[in-house]
Amino acid sequence: MLRVAVVGSGPSGVYTAQSLVEQSRVPDVRVDVLDRLPCPYGLVRYGVAPDHEKIKSLQNSLRTVLEHERITFLGHVQVGGDGLPPERLSELYHAVVYCVGAATDRGLGIPGEDLPGSHSATEFVSWYSAHPDAAADSFALQARSAVVIGVGNVAVDVARILSRGAEELRPTDVPHPALGALAGSRVREVHMAGRRGPSQARFTTKELRELGGLPGARVVVDGAELARDPAYAPVGATADSPVPLPSVVRRNIEVLRGWADAPATGPDPMRTIHLRFFLRPVELFERDGRVAGVRFARTAPDGSGGIQDTGVYEEIDAQLVLRAVGYRGLPLPGLPFDPARGTVPHLAGRVLRDGVPSPGEYVAGWIKRGPTGVIGSNRPCAKETVASLLDDAPLLKGRPSAPDPVAAMRAWGLRPVEWDGWLSIERAEAALGQSLGRGPVKIPDWTGLLEAAHGDRR
Repeated sequence: MLRVAVVGSGPSGVYTAQSLVEQSRVPDVRVDVLDRLPCPYGLVRYGVAPDHEKIKSLQNSLRTVLEHERITFLGHVQVGGDGLPPERLSELYHAVVYCVGAATDRGLGIPGEDLPGSHSATEFVSWYSAHPDAAADSFALQARSAVVIGVGNVAVDVARILSRGAEELRPTDVPHPALGALAGSRVREVHMAGRRGPSQARFTTKELRELGGLPGARVVVDGAELARDPAYAPVGATADSPVPLPSVVRRNIEVLRGWADAPATGPDPMRTIHLRFFLRPVELFERDGRVAGVRFARTAPDGSGGIQDTGVYEEIDAQLVLRAVGYRGLPLPGLPFDPARGTVPHLAGRVLRDGVPSPGEYVAGWIKRGPTGVIGSNRPCAKETVASLLDDAPLLKGRPSAPDPVAAMRAWGLRPVEWDGWLSIERAEAALGQSLGRGPVKIPDWTGLLEAAHGDRR
């Protein structure tokens, strides 16, 4: 028997476990999937916006994997920090695969970034997704104007949630305190700004189009800003862009052009979403001790695929600022770390210590390759790591392992939440939603989750 621990139960961890039990090279593999949280599914549960039901339904396929007879889910098991040291974990298993993702966001590195009212999009997403580590914060929703810095899918998500009516979110699993705060929101202007042009934005066309379908909201695009992009007109190859544009860029520009050309007719919208380009944030300014707006430097294409400042500045008033400029991995105590890349050094998934593969230690997902790609990108990434692990299997089987790792964890004072405990959480969330006249509603705090997980056996 080959015992493997997979640290992280998001898509990369679940796909790693699936690849291990479905392969035929080493027939008797047992996999324990560990997670710091008592709930599985990682960013699918705590990162996908609550109104994206189709993407959230991916939980059903992840669930099928975690219910496999040779896979055991062990939640509420922290590895590193105040939890289980990696070196002790490696004593329990023949191999350990770390799939811990990228746990923090990238900062802007500009003055005023830490002012009250300035947050990372990660914090905002965690709040409306009921992550138990999220602060109980109303996120200055009494503000009239909000600025979202970034033009990727996360930026679009938070702009959409700020612009969507609370009643539209009521059928989702958004936690009740967040739903109440959003219902009382006074935000009427949402500005989403990127330092480059639309052809270099990272959002997908589907996400972009959703902004135009929000009831009571209007999308405003400045045609002059679009025209600064060499790829803007006409769609396809241009004199400045002799190579045909990627299809997603072409579709995005078509959507943006439609909004820029649309006349402002009809009743005044409840909220207006301004999509801005070629604006680089240089400072967050304050008033009365809180953020009051963002000062931007106007940029322009430099002719070589980059941008340059034009010497022109613009200020946008905002009492709420959310930065969505990317994620970043954090070092896991006991493992090597490349601070420049925010990843663990590896060779085809094998952890490298001083440039040499470390026996029994592997990585997959964002901590391996950086925060890039979509959910499906984790499949080939996991398969590469599993292939390396299976190549090493004859040597790994010679390493010591515990006959009962869960018993050893309990002996060390841990109290893992197993699959039955997670099912108890699901039942508790369904009951909570029913009591509120809603569908299942997420439990947003550690105490509530652990009480639900263990309550049926008390």
